[in-house]
Amino acid sequence: MNTALIKKFTDKQEVYKKIFPEIKVGYTISVDTIIRDGNKSRIQKFNGLVIAIKGSGVNKTFTVRKISNGCGVEKIFSFYSPTVSSIKILKVEPVRRSKLYFIRGRQGKNSMNVKKGKTVAYSEPSKDLIEAGVIDSHSTNVSNDTVNSENNQ
Repeated sequence: MNTALIKKFTDKQEVYKKIFPEIKVGYTISVDTIIRDGNKSRIQKFNGLVIAIKGSGVNKTFTVRKISNGCGVEKIFSFYSPTVSSIKILKVEPVRRSKLYFIRGRQGKNSMNVKKGKTVAYSEPSKDLIEAGVIDSHSTNVSNDTVNSENNQ
């Protein structure tokens, strides 16, 4: 198909108006999805490790893996899906790969640890980090400079 035509069509879409934090492979995130059952709707959380990001534009997806009752569970979410209500970053771990499929073979406590290194874990952004420019004010997003400087030390 003509990619210029597809790009022209997707540029006009209002799908891109959702604001989510920048997600990278190796982040531990919490995804809130809207589950609709007839007239009722509820929000379901899925906490896990991002092991892959695929696609571009409207077709961009990310795969999240978690361990539930000793069994690995993976879900593939679309970035611009109407069922994804919010995404929160829980922990940032430095990674050197774009796909973390090797984690599928791990068992026990090592199954969710990417690397023995410096990890940044936070629940709510503090005012000091926002003023310093480490975290964006509208999302819980760690800048690349901070993660890179921690890895070099």
